[in-house]
Amino acid sequence: MPDTHATERFDIVISGASFAGLALARALLSAFGGDLRIAVVDRAPRGGTGVPDARAFALSAGTRHMLETLGVWQRIADEAQAVTEIEITDSSLEAGIRPVLLKYENRLGEDAASEPASHIVPAPALEHALLASVASDPDLTLIAPGEIARFADTGSAMAISLADGREITAALLVGAEGRRSASREAARIRTVGWRYGQTAIVTTIAHERPHGGRAIQHFLPAGPFAILPLPGNRACLTWTEDAGEAKRILALDDAGFLAEVETRVAGRLGAIEVVGPRQSWPLEMHLARAYAAPRFALVGDAAHGVHPIAGQGVNLAFRDVAALSEVIADALRLGLDPGSLEALGRYERWRRFDSFMSAAAFDGLNKLFSNDWLLIRAARDFGLGLVDRLPAVKQRLVAEAAGLTGDLPRLFKSQRL
Repeated sequence: MPDTHATERFDIVISGASFAGLALARALLSAFGGDLRIAVVDRAPRGGTGVPDARAFALSAGTRHMLETLGVWQRIADEAQAVTEIEITDSSLEAGIRPVLLKYENRLGEDAASEPASHIVPAPALEHALLASVASDPDLTLIAPGEIARFADTGSAMAISLADGREITAALLVGAEGRRSASREAARIRTVGWRYGQTAIVTTIAHERPHGGRAIQHFLPAGPFAILPLPGNRACLTWTEDAGEAKRILALDDAGFLAEVETRVAGRLGAIEVVGPRQSWPLEMHLARAYAAPRFALVGDAAHGVHPIAGQGVNLAFRDVAALSEVIADALRLGLDPGSLEALGRYERWRRFDSFMSAAAFDGLNKLFSNDWLLIRAARDFGLGLVDRLPAVKQRLVAEAAGLTGDLPRLFKSQRL
C-alpha cells in the first residue's frame, strides 16, 4: 500500500502566488531549467479567487527590463500604456483652477524615441502573464489551494507540513504571501510600522478626450489623487482619502460616486464614466525587522509595505525578486547552500536598506502633501516650481522612478542570471 505521507522534495518552496512569488519562480526556472524543482503554495484555488482586481501599476523601466528578460513582458505589452509625461498639481478640492506646478517628460533620454521610464499595466494582466509563464513548466508544482501549517529548519533542509497532511522539504522557503504574511509570523519575524488613518480608493474610468499617455498626480489635503493612463480612452484612478470620508464615498450609489470622481478629475478628460469596480484598502507602513533567517527569506509586501504616494510598492517587490534570484543563482553555481545565512545575508544587506529608505521617503512625502496648512502649501508649491525649472533635477527624478539607480540586480539591467 503506498505511503500517502511520503515526503516530497523540492529545491525551493514559495509561500504565496503573489506577483513577487510567481516572478521569483519564473526567474529561477529561467535560470536553471530542469535542474531545479520549485513548489508554489497558495491559499486561493488555481486561477485566483474570481474577485476582479481594479488596480493598475506603474511598472518602472527596471521592472520592465526584468520581465522582458524572463519572457513575461511580451504577454502584457498590448495591455501596457507608456507614460509619456507627468503633471503635478497642488490645490484644494474646491479650487476652480489647478495650475500645473511641475511637468516633465517621462523618458530616459531627451528625444521622443527614448525609452519610457514607466508603463501603466492593469493588475489582472500582470497576474495572468506571470501565472501563464510558470503554469505549464514541468519543474514547477503549484499547490493551490494549499496552506503551510508549520515548518522547521532541520539543519540540512526546511521541513514543511501542509494543512492537508502532506510533508515536503526544501533547501529554502520564501515568504511571499503579502502584508499579512503567515510564514513571516510563523518565523517570528516582527515588523515595525503604523497606520495612516487613510484609505486608498481605486477604480477605472472611460473618458472623452485622449490622455496622450499623460499621468496626473494631484495633491489634495486628504492625499494624492492619481490619474494613470490605460490603453484607449481609459484611466485608472487611485486616490487617498481620510478613512471616514472614504467610507462615505464608497457607500454612495453609482451616480454619487461618479460625482465625487468628476469633482476630482475636474474636467481634464471631458465627459467620463466609471467602467470598473470600486475597491479600497486601509493604508499603512510596515517593515520586517529581518528579511532572512536560516533557510527562510521574505520578498515583496511580506518584507515591506509602503505608502502608494509614489506608486513604487510593486517595483520594490520586483527588485527583491531580482536580488534574491541572483543570490540563489550565484550560490547554486558555486556549489553553496542557497538556504544558508551566508547566502541569504547578502540578500538582506542588499535589499533592507533600500526598502527602509524608500519607505521613509514615501512616508515623508505623504506627511508633506497630505495637509492644507497655508505655509506648508506655499513652501511645497515653491519647491515644485523650482524643480520645474531645473532640467537636471527632473532627469534625476525620472531615473529614480525608473528603478535604474543604485546597486542594480542583473535582471534590472536586462542581463540573465
